[in-house]
Amino acid sequence: MTDQFQYHTPGLDAPSLGGNAITPSDTVDLPAPIRAVTIGTAGGTIRYTHARTGKICTTGPLPVNSYSIWASRIWATGTTATGLTGWE
Repeated sequence: MTDQFQYHTPGLDAPSLGGNAITPSDTVDLPAPIRAVTIGTAGGTIRYTHARTGKICTTGPLPVNSYSIWASRIWATGTTATGLTGWE
């Protein structure tokens, strides 16, 4: 099969390039920045470092769902949501 989009640059609103389970950490960045996160088990807050600005942000309480979050780190301290998947 030929990938007809192989020479296109994916934008932030494009489909993901891959996904990985996230283990929140106060000391380790994600292997690659993510542009969305899915809360799969239990809702709660997400504390993250914005991938471009470096600003540390904390969401309000979120239910199980997917959210646009451009992040280089998901912090353990301040994150109460569980079952997180990050989408590149």
